[in-house]
Amino acid sequence: MKGILNVICKIDCREFVQALKNNEPLLIIFNHINFLEVPILVTHSYPLHVSGLVKSETWNNPVFSFIFNTYKAVPIDRKGAFSESFKKVCKKIESGFYMCVAPEGTRSKDGVLGKGKPGIIQLAIEANVPILPVAHHGGENVWKNIKKLKRTPFCFKAGKPFRIKCDTMPGKEEREIIMTEVMAQIAKLLPEEMRGVYSAQAQNDCKYLDFI
Repeated sequence: MKGILNVICKIDCREFVQALKNNEPLLIIFNHINFLEVPILVTHSYPLHVSGLVKSETWNNPVFSFIFNTYKAVPIDRKGAFSESFKKVCKKIESGFYMCVAPEGTRSKDGVLGKGKPGIIQLAIEANVPILPVAHHGGENVWKNIKKLKRTPFCFKAGKPFRIKCDTMPGKEEREIIMTEVMAQIAKLLPEEMRGVYSAQAQNDCKYLDFI
């Protein structure tokens, strides 16, 4: 799989891999452009154990099903209750996996960061582990480049890991504030034109994040 990815993409994951080596298993949050992100992060961080939370519909495709079963990904039904999937993610982290989650919940395709879903706050508090923000760009051009038989540069950047400072599950308004602070950590790693709705918050101070 890594060989195939290297044929269609020119991948720079060095900063990401070094960040993992400097930290114990944790939760990785990243901007979601297309389905290639988790396979790239998994294959290029081997022998470290990296997997991800992936929408359950992915298993309807036999090829994708094989790929994500191989990487021991955790399915999540985006229309149903998340608690069972979150428990599986927590168990994966406890067993030594670095788990990738896309807070946007859906692909942007154009690379511009979209609004994060607050479910990630519940997962982070339940997992009780640090969060590593990761951003990448280049993937928005992959299909266009494949048609032109060109390789697509994928550049992954890692930010500072942090914990959410919250002893109990926050209410709705508090979750929105925390979510904005969390997503801003991804935004500040992106080119300014890709920061989307979090462009203004990218340089703000954080009340609810404790950086490690």
